[in-house]
Amino acid sequence: MATPRSSSAMPKDVVLSVRGLSIDYYTRRGPVHAVRDVSFDLKRGETVAVIGESGSGKTTLAVALIRLSPRSARIREGQILFNGKREVLDIATLDDDELRRFRWNDCAMVFQAALNSFNPVLTIWDHFLDTARAHRSSGRAEVRARADELLGLVNLDAERVLPAYPHELSGGMKQRVLIALSLQLKPEIVILDEPTTALDILTQRSIIDLLRRLREQLGFSMIFISHDLSIAAELADRVVTMYAGTAVERARVDDLFYRPRHPYSVGLLRAVPNVSGALGSVASIPGSPPDLIDLPPGCTYSPRCPFAIDECRTAEPTLVAVDTSEHDARCIRWEVVRDAVGSAERPVAEKLAAS
Repeated sequence: MATPRSSSAMPKDVVLSVRGLSIDYYTRRGPVHAVRDVSFDLKRGETVAVIGESGSGKTTLAVALIRLSPRSARIREGQILFNGKREVLDIATLDDDELRRFRWNDCAMVFQAALNSFNPVLTIWDHFLDTARAHRSSGRAEVRARADELLGLVNLDAERVLPAYPHELSGGMKQRVLIALSLQLKPEIVILDEPTTALDILTQRSIIDLLRRLREQLGFSMIFISHDLSIAAELADRVVTMYAGTAVERARVDDLFYRPRHPYSVGLLRAVPNVSGALGSVASIPGSPPDLIDLPPGCTYSPRCPFAIDECRTAEPTLVAVDTSEHDARCIRWEVVRDAVGSAERPVAEKLAAS
């Protein structure tokens, strides 16, 4: 059984707390340090975006939150704590029955690539029914009423969609069905892994507007995994930037986009075209991400960092508070970064492109 913790172990307004989480994949070459010492809190009713390039550990972190990591993965250190209605649960200690209740009842996930998230030989109605039966005992009439309600909330016609097979729906329709399925058992947390990937720009806009409206309507908390900074800017309250498996910057969304204090965050912002579309407004980050089996000494970003000095290569820095108590960065030269980018009336990506 999970060990109950007193309510004082977590603030009442925090629904999920990730503390010092490190996850390795075990391979023939050695352990892949996919997630390293990641910590953040998710407050009730807020959205946290986890951003970074491919291979930075975002999806490994997301699936670990509901204990769906592959067998080769091991949590080396840290805790994932869920502040439930009755007690604080350590997700790593839940037995099979408790874990089944936690998934979808307390925390649901919308996986990347909608096409691969459905069983192609089952109708959409079968997916709703199987989800309810796997995680909660519900009668068909109750499941149908909930399915009708949720499909209506995501602007789909239940009479048309429920009898359909996945291949009969468009990509945008499948994504909205997945969102409806994730909300079926009224979870407190919804995790979305790249929910707009492979969708056209108009469908992306409808999904963003839908998620914002559903969060306001239903009051759930959201963890949003993305490499698309523009979507994170629209949906998130706070942002965690990941690089080489670790959190290199944590900030409120306005602070990250207007006052970034880690060189990697600045690099990500410079890689986004500005609204004017001027030539030369985009600059890629030089080099490649490090090998997660054989990490470089010191700061893992130092081989690609324009601000790096010899001291950066001697020891990996810790997260240090920068401008405010809600903003920290894993950089010993954050003040130099601050002097270089300063504070902007417009997003730093545009300011740097214009300079």
